[in-house]
Amino acid sequence: MIYVGLTGWGDHDSLYPSRLASKDKLQAYAAYFPTVEVDAYFYAIQPRQNVEKWMAETPASFQFIVKAYQGMTGHQRGDIPYANKEEMFTAFLQSIEPFQQANKLAMVLFQFPPWFDCQKKHVHYLRWCRERMGDVPVALEFRHQSWFSPPFYEKTLRFMEEERWIHSICDEPQAGEGSVPTVLHPTDPNKTLIRLHGRNVAGWNKRDDENWRAVRYLYRYNEQELQEWVKHIRLLQTKCEHIYVLFNNNSGGDAAHNAKQLLQMLSIEYTDLAPRQLDLFS
Repeated sequence: MIYVGLTGWGDHDSLYPSRLASKDKLQAYAAYFPTVEVDAYFYAIQPRQNVEKWMAETPASFQFIVKAYQGMTGHQRGDIPYANKEEMFTAFLQSIEPFQQANKLAMVLFQFPPWFDCQKKHVHYLRWCRERMGDVPVALEFRHQSWFSPPFYEKTLRFMEEERWIHSICDEPQAGEGSVPTVLHPTDPNKTLIRLHGRNVAGWNKRDDENWRAVRYLYRYNEQELQEWVKHIRLLQTKCEHIYVLFNNNSGGDAAHNAKQLLQMLSIEYTDLAPRQLDLFS
């Protein structure tokens, strides 16, 4: 099956009736897409009551992709608000239990920062993370080019297969060592994740820019670029049972538009979504 969705549900205004409260947006989102990335976890491990609310607001078949907390992937600046990493991972695992109990956890995404390059200490840390996560399905996304450089390309993919990491395949600007190429190689026969970040080369590495985060994902895929991905997805389907596709190009509100386009190109019409809300004031 192909699951198409977006990263987060709060910023996609084109999907929602006017004046819709933030607390009601997930239920409205679930009328359009069968999966979503929960990026709130990156900033803070969520309380269980939040998770239980999200469970109640989505259809039984809905799938969540939970982004690993920033302290787990080395993004955290300063001290983590836990006594140690073991305590942090335990808190995270306890928090995601409702997703698992409801069979709504597609995977946990470990996206590592651009400075997490291919060296032994980082390989050891990946092994430690995988061991701590136990039987939870986990996806791995790199942001440093070295993992797919010629000396390490095959070793990286073999490592991911052996350690049971789901490959998070990226479409992103090719802008130096802080970006990775699109590598169409599933490392898990059951699940593959695709994340489309846009192709804004000029905005990708401008970390000194005041609006860097807003500009970084400012991009709308054109029809030809999406058609490329239709071919890629069809190829991946021959090697993997379930393909999850997330659009992250939402700085200008383009993600929802592109996701709907891709669904049309793939001739997909989901039948088990939430009921569509009507905007009486549109």
